[in-house]
Amino acid sequence: MPSPEPAAAPAATSVAAPAAAPSRAGLALGAGAYLLWGVLPLYFPLLAPAGAVEIIGHRVVWSLGFCLLLLTVTRGWSPFRAVFANRRTLGLLGLAAALVAVNWTVYVYGVLSDQVVDTALGYFINPLVTVLLAVFVLGERLRATQWVALGFGAAAVLVITVGYGRLPWIALTLAFSFGTYGLIKNRVGRTVTAVAGLAVETTLLFPLALGYLLWLGATGAGTFGAHGTWHLVALVSTGVVTATPLLMFSSAARRLPLSVVGMLQYIAPTMQFLLGILVFGEHMPVARWWGFALVWVALVILTVDGVRTGRASTLARRAHAPA
Repeated sequence: MPSPEPAAAPAATSVAAPAAAPSRAGLALGAGAYLLWGVLPLYFPLLAPAGAVEIIGHRVVWSLGFCLLLLTVTRGWSPFRAVFANRRTLGLLGLAAALVAVNWTVYVYGVLSDQVVDTALGYFINPLVTVLLAVFVLGERLRATQWVALGFGAAAVLVITVGYGRLPWIALTLAFSFGTYGLIKNRVGRTVTAVAGLAVETTLLFPLALGYLLWLGATGAGTFGAHGTWHLVALVSTGVVTATPLLMFSSAARRLPLSVVGMLQYIAPTMQFLLGILVFGEHMPVARWWGFALVWVALVILTVDGVRTGRASTLARRAHAPA
């Protein structure tokens, strides 16, 4: 999936009450971003016979080119250069780049190996992982309902593991890599724009990605330019496919309450789940259905708890506000 720029913390874990009615433009941009992420499982098989790592190499290279073009058009070079003058921010984005590379690679591998449902499970689990990170990394205290939600999530992983006879490593890798990525981007704050952030991350990954692609070309194992014009164009377009929903999401996050963004985030894994079953025909044994059901219960608990907490906080602020 995708690597959207987190607005703050994922709204499924801590939902703030909206301060104003969501704008139509914000809703359209947010829904559009998640819809584009939701149909990615249909896109990556079109890049065959390129493998997962080669696709990620092209995604890094062409995403960087697209971001640099956008920085030029929008005159956004200042925040990009500022990152390289700040060691702390550069270090955090370097770690974020490594995590997003893992996330992208495992996601594309899951899609190409007919495990789309597992990728969907990963992004359904992601809000629960964010709760765990809040406890063990940020030292936050959880409410009782959040602990209950975590219990349902752990039970889901256990049920799927026992039923399948193996740990759902694709789902867990996606959830933890993306959850940690979101935590890092939250630490960076809003000083780095979405385009500049992605440009820095892909700049750091660029030497490795380009070196790998050149090695593939030198050994004759690469597919770039070897399978016709359309295949070449499809590989180049990975840059646009990566950056477009990211920018739509970033714009939407600035226009929408966090609670609305939290509701929209389930569009993508729901679409991926349906694509895995209805389009790719992936098998859904009873254990997997039970596992997903437990995850969905956990997400309902988190969402309801977040909405109630947000409303209570809003009422408290209004009660103490000066007349």
